[in-house]
Amino acid sequence: MDTGRGTLVAGWVVLAAGLLTVVASLGALRLNYGMADVRGESMAPAYRLGDDVVYARVDGDEVRRGDVVLFSMPDRYPGGGLVMQRVIGVGGDRIVCCEGEGSARRLTVNGRTSEEPYVKDGDANGSVPQRYDVRVPQGRLFLLGDHRLNARDSRFFADDHGGTVPAEAVRGRVTEDRLGVVLLAGATLFGLLLAIAGLIGVLAGRTRRRRSAEFDTELWPAHF
Repeated sequence: MDTGRGTLVAGWVVLAAGLLTVVASLGALRLNYGMADVRGESMAPAYRLGDDVVYARVDGDEVRRGDVVLFSMPDRYPGGGLVMQRVIGVGGDRIVCCEGEGSARRLTVNGRTSEEPYVKDGDANGSVPQRYDVRVPQGRLFLLGDHRLNARDSRFFADDHGGTVPAEAVRGRVTEDRLGVVLLAGATLFGLLLAIAGLIGVLAGRTRRRRSAEFDTELWPAHF
């Protein structure tokens, strides 16, 4: 095999490997993660207006109490966008509000006082005066915003399954662990560089073969 042909074949192999790597890593990134921007103050102070968040795409039955989830429920929240709230209760839990008075008020989950350090100003129920006692149906979630004074959450939809949200409405769980995203982004960049190197190899191989053909023609001129 001549040098030009070898370079050409190697270039095509490297180019194909690079493109496959890009497609696979981008596919995995899209399949497993998403990004969203915070469009309100209902999850302050942890998440404020304009913040970008990364979420892992998970099923609703994978989330646990304390997780921050993104879900879609256009019948309740018109506009079709994703809504971000925190999981307070899962199927079978009993959520009661509230124990104590004023800023000392606390929710109870299954009879135990729930400490919520993420709640803005330590206010467990905001300006909502009524008490509530909800048994979360199986396959549903009880969700609240962290800024209870400024969140339209499960408390406001008591007539609809106690305000709970179907687990299948969940689109993802907010994550602070960016390692998976970084690794997949790095693999995408590596694949892109590999593809560029392969393309250079293909072009170089074609150039060498063309020059080799021209050289052979000069050495062995055609006879008529």
